Amino acid sequence: MIEKREPFLDHLAKQLGRERITEGVVRPTYKNAPQLRVMEDYSQDDLVSVLKDQCLAIHTDFKQTTVAGLEETIDQVLLEYEAKSVITWDDPRFNEFGLSSFLNREYVDLWKTHPNNRSVELAEKADVGITFTDCTLAESGTVTLLSGSGKGRSVSLLPRYYVAIIPKSSLVPRMTQATTKIHEMAQAGRLPSCINFISGPSNSADIEMSLVVGVHGPLRACYILVDDK
Repeated sequence: MIEKREPFLDHLAKQLGRERITEGVVRPTYKNAPQLRVMEDYSQDDLVSVLKDQCLAIHTDFKQTTVAGLEETIDQVLLEYEAKSVITWDDPRFNEFGLSSFLNREYVDLWKTHPNNRSVELAEKADVGITFTDCTLAESGTVTLLSGSGKGRSVSLLPRYYVAIIPKSSLVPRMTQATTKIHEMAQAGRLPSCINFISGPSNSADIEMSLVVGVHGPLRACYILVDDK
């Protein structure tokens, strides 16, 4: 139960020198929008360079490959991470990018919705979680994950290591473009159940401003950029 909400909002409106607005709120159109001009002339290759440099800054491994070489590149990462178990999204893009045989491997599990949280348990025990990214922010090295059926957030958060497969076509300059897409989805009435913005492995500088990587999530992260054009 919310108490004294109406008097509180009335007071705020009074202090602003106007009546309360309770309906018909219109999103403002700003005269200046500098956020839209950042890297506006960059090509996809330019954005790749920005992303690659940013990965170094956020302690994230970076690899670049083609669709044909994607499975081999994933195997290289698994070997480097000494991974014995993998969990992935139940995502049609794995088949579209030629990873059907990879999904059929004995040590690879698909995230599915189970009443007994079986997939959450598998994610907790997995060495590596692998997902595709829906939108990738070059400026900050951030992958955007839209959760939904077969695409549980546990896959990117609970395993020891995390691998993001980044279609080159998903690259955008910065958060501005990602939030624009999400706003368009909201207007169309099809928002996902959860949206995660992930910038490399987990890290914290809460204690004496000393950065520690791998505190409350994946210890390492790898971005695999795939030329899908």
